[in-house]
Amino acid sequence: MQFLGLPFSVIPVFCFLALLILMDSFKLVPLRFVLRTIVVGCLAAVVALRCNTWLLDGFTIDPRVFQRYVAPVLEESIKAAYLVWLIRRQRVGFVIDAAIHGFALGAGFALVENVFYYFQMRQEASLFLWVVRGFGTAVIHGSTMAMFATVSKTLSDRRGSMSWRCFLPGLALAVVVHSFFNHFLLHPMLMTAMLLVVLPLLVVVVFEQSERATRHWLGSGFDSDAEILELITSEDVRQTHVGVYLQSLRSHFPAAVVADILCYLQIYLELSMRAKTHLMAREAGVVLPVDDSVAANLQELRYLDKAIGKTGKLAILPFLRTSSRDLWQLNMLRS
Repeated sequence: MQFLGLPFSVIPVFCFLALLILMDSFKLVPLRFVLRTIVVGCLAAVVALRCNTWLLDGFTIDPRVFQRYVAPVLEESIKAAYLVWLIRRQRVGFVIDAAIHGFALGAGFALVENVFYYFQMRQEASLFLWVVRGFGTAVIHGSTMAMFATVSKTLSDRRGSMSWRCFLPGLALAVVVHSFFNHFLLHPMLMTAMLLVVLPLLVVVVFEQSERATRHWLGSGFDSDAEILELITSEDVRQTHVGVYLQSLRSHFPAAVVADILCYLQIYLELSMRAKTHLMAREAGVVLPVDDSVAANLQELRYLDKAIGKTGKLAILPFLRTSSRDLWQLNMLRS
């Protein structure tokens, strides 16, 4: 029965990850991105295992103290680094995709860790141990990163900031949960059973709230973009409040820069509406292709961004939605 140990230690966490992906009705995270995050999780596990070995060999640390207090801080910090990069680079738009990336990262980490321990202990470990590692330890690795990602994304959205302080509460939560699990205060099977009850409930709540937020953002954002775009492209734009404001820019910027600002605003709004259309189509089960004009528009937008400069962008900030979600949608079109 020993040959069943490895499958039992890795299959549960990937089954749960597949369930998360299926629950995402907007398909916010393409499969290739999920696979990339799993690979990063595998690399994080290799780094963590080497660091753990170096610390245990180089310093006099009680193995139990290391397992309870040192390993959780080290491993969760290494795993979290990639998620911090994703969020700060606007590669994550909503709590849903943050949770999926987090769980995928933990799944990759658990895969390498359990394979490593399997080949180290396969002759002496029972099938019971691998069941606990599969349904307990592996799921914990995915869960702590999903917690970190959702808390960090929520705080950064609420504060409108990518400050490092937005990531510390989520990291602290991940470390505490990991450390609590490693204390083995409860019987391993009881702890595993609790995970299988509590975790699905938390995931359902997170997904429900995030789906509601996504639909609200899509509806209000699309209407707002369409209204402003209609105003700036209408023949009597000068009679509108948008036109009056844009005309007032002529007293602060050269005529060529004002023209670039108007062009930037129009392209940005068109791309924003296209991205939201793609998301709406995904919810309906339709994947729209991204044509060549999108790539050309994105390239022109980058050129205009440099041409108008920071001052020009500040001037049209009242008409631009520049939250992390709105910037994320442009990255979605690029991918």
